[in-house]
Amino acid sequence: MISIDQTRLVELIVLAKSEDLGSGDITTALLENPTRAASFELTAKARGVFAGKQVAATIVTTYDPAIELVWAKDVADGLGLESPRTCLATLRGPLGSILAAERVLLNFLQRLSGIATLTRTFVDAVRGTNAAIYDTRKTTPGWRDLEKYAVRCGGGVNHRFGLHDAVLIKDNHLAGVPTDRLAATVFGMLNRVDYTKAPKEIEIEAQSVGQVEQILKVVGVDVILLDNFDANGLRKAVELRDRLCLKERVNLEASGGVNLHTVREIAETGVDRISVGALTHSAPALDIALDRI
Repeated sequence: MISIDQTRLVELIVLAKSEDLGSGDITTALLENPTRAASFELTAKARGVFAGKQVAATIVTTYDPAIELVWAKDVADGLGLESPRTCLATLRGPLGSILAAERVLLNFLQRLSGIATLTRTFVDAVRGTNAAIYDTRKTTPGWRDLEKYAVRCGGGVNHRFGLHDAVLIKDNHLAGVPTDRLAATVFGMLNRVDYTKAPKEIEIEAQSVGQVEQILKVVGVDVILLDNFDANGLRKAVELRDRLCLKERVNLEASGGVNLHTVREIAETGVDRISVGALTHSAPALDIALDRI
């Protein structure tokens, strides 16, 4: 499992803490002794996939190093929560500090576990096919590292992290280019790639089988993005790629309007990758609670 960038994580937690705590918790200040020791149980109240163990530890330390976070046995990122109620951890420490951290802690864990859970649902839906489930750049601003981490916890695969790490020539880059000039245009663009920056892959978007045929003529293309193709179009693209003996060189990625009702049919067309924006932009939060014991 690829680790989370700790510097970015701390920056995000500090921002969330400042947003929520402001000048102080004026309600907890009403308690007679907010510094007295207290214990809380962190519990998942729904089935799903847990994500955010490192995040939780960093949040607790950021609020108060005196808070002790003790994880239940076997709790790890990517853990399937099979019971409708699963104890994840126990928190012990100053009552006021734990109450101050409660909402931010839950916001992070519910969001990340929700993404991991939805990702696992998609991964399970295509199990037995050759298709892998990929995320997209449709992430919450500032949360991309974390949300893509949660996708990995759910068994998904990360697409490019940003505009900086992979070449993806899309329809807006190619607007106005006729199909019979597509191969030459893409070839010219790839000749201008700065390979000293080591893009992890070269991907070109196609909107028809005719465009796929042209792109397959270009040496150096790693992935063809099949945008909003129906199942029949996807099968034709796969057959064309395979007939040219390019299966081991060029991956085909289906994208656009993918949901749990359609993803299995898409996977069975033979595509290698299915990108799903919903993993990060539409995942419901997993029900996780922090209760005093």
